[in-house]
Amino acid sequence: MKRLSIIIATVVVVLGGVLWFVNGTHGGQTKKHTKLHVVATNSIIGNMVEEVAGDKVELYTIVPRGTDPHEYEPRPQDVSTTQEADVLFHNGLNLETGGSGWFKKMYQNAGKKNNKEVYSVSTGVVAKHLTDAGKEDELDPHAWLDIQNGIKYVKNIEKVLIDKDPDNGDAYKKNAQAYIAKLTDLDKSAKTKFNDIPENKKVLVTSEGAFKYFSAAYGVKPAFIWEINTESQGTPEQMKQVLAKIRASEVKSLFLESSVSPKAMEKVSKETGLSIYSKIYTDSLAKKGTDGDTYYSMMKWNLDKIAQGMAK
Repeated sequence: MKRLSIIIATVVVVLGGVLWFVNGTHGGQTKKHTKLHVVATNSIIGNMVEEVAGDKVELYTIVPRGTDPHEYEPRPQDVSTTQEADVLFHNGLNLETGGSGWFKKMYQNAGKKNNKEVYSVSTGVVAKHLTDAGKEDELDPHAWLDIQNGIKYVKNIEKVLIDKDPDNGDAYKKNAQAYIAKLTDLDKSAKTKFNDIPENKKVLVTSEGAFKYFSAAYGVKPAFIWEINTESQGTPEQMKQVLAKIRASEVKSLFLESSVSPKAMEKVSKETGLSIYSKIYTDSLAKKGTDGDTYYSMMKWNLDKIAQGMAK
């Protein structure tokens, strides 16, 4: 009798272990993992997710810091992580899905569905268009360079995270509200700062024409060598046009984006005698541990440096 009891107890323990293993391995077919798995296409969106989600999600960012997201070649790890993701956030407005369409190809090959697992953070933004001849129907993707649009991104991220993970909804809401308040204060102070600069000095000269949203928000005029990062950058005709705009204004400073080659802007500097006042950030955050390594500090850096350079 005692021997039989031992056998029965042993069988129960073994069966319990098997069931625990199956449930742990397959999630009981109800949940793949304990935390929401989130993929962001670039560092700016990834940081916004960090601000809203804190440690409540597992986050993976595809495009490395300092890399241009317009034309990107996904790595095997990007593909495998996308396949396992619960939520994928992208900018939209023809950034990762335009050109080679690398992101759209990747998520479709991974079996992900738009508006069910794939979400554009720019939903609700009033889009601006490119101005180059023949490209007037194409959208300018750089909406985040207006902080009010950045706030819309944050609200969209908050909504999706709450919908997907309601158990942590209160935390997402609290984090988003605090973050939006911080961004709103920065936006207000920047507008006051730019209002104090004389109109004839408020011309922003950059390599890429990424600052249309920024210029409209802060009352400056954009001038650029090329309109969007492509293979045609710094052509003779592009150089001629930007030099004409500079000479027709009272520009005091030039600015160089962190993610582009300096060659074309150095040529503009030599032709005009104007100095490159500062690097600025457009498509990527700075390396971690340096100025501009978050969306907030990136925008603060840009706003401060551009205002200082214009006011010279």
